[in-house]
Amino acid sequence: MTEEELLSEYIARHGTILAPLASKLQAHIQETLTGIPRIDRVSARAKSPDRFLSKAMKRKDDCALKYEHPFEQIQDLVGARVIVFYKQDVDAVSAAVDRYFRRIEGKDLVPDAVNQFGYVGRHFILAMPEDAIDDDADRAKMPEFFELQVKTLFQHAWSEAEHDLAYKPSEPLSTLQQRQIAFTAAQAWGADQIFEQLHTELGSSHAG
Repeated sequence: MTEEELLSEYIARHGTILAPLASKLQAHIQETLTGIPRIDRVSARAKSPDRFLSKAMKRKDDCALKYEHPFEQIQDLVGARVIVFYKQDVDAVSAAVDRYFRRIEGKDLVPDAVNQFGYVGRHFILAMPEDAIDDDADRAKMPEFFELQVKTLFQHAWSEAEHDLAYKPSEPLSTLQQRQIAFTAAQAWGADQIFEQLHTELGSSHAG
């Protein structure tokens, strides 16, 4: 496919397949996680056409396209998020995910070095649940997988703001601006650590 044909096909799938699928997936995840405390929100979305095209056109070091078959190889055409209060809640949701979904891949995204601060989150690649697929759906064009991110409120807030800022500059960030962003990441990390400790201490105190 040419770049124009690829975008046109994705736009068609986005409206007729992916967006409705994201809506059903969101409802399915919400129902599945019912009863788990301190979930702030569950959301799901289909990747926007411009983001899809940008990812589909990525090239490797040898200039060859990274994805020869982007509709089959890109695993986050549909993505979902679960935002929770505390770090302990990430583990509770993750346990439910492993119980009720078929995991293809799972990993914690953290900065490369212990003295660095940046994006943090738990990501899963999961098989698309049958309950989210309509009986009359075109299976040939239906994604087999979706990405699920599980984050705390602080992790989510920081990543959303950082992502928004990253798309604004017309030139690379200055050293000071990079340090400012790293500083806010450190604050978000610290807030999560303190709330985790407080939740544990106050919970133990109440139990006693």
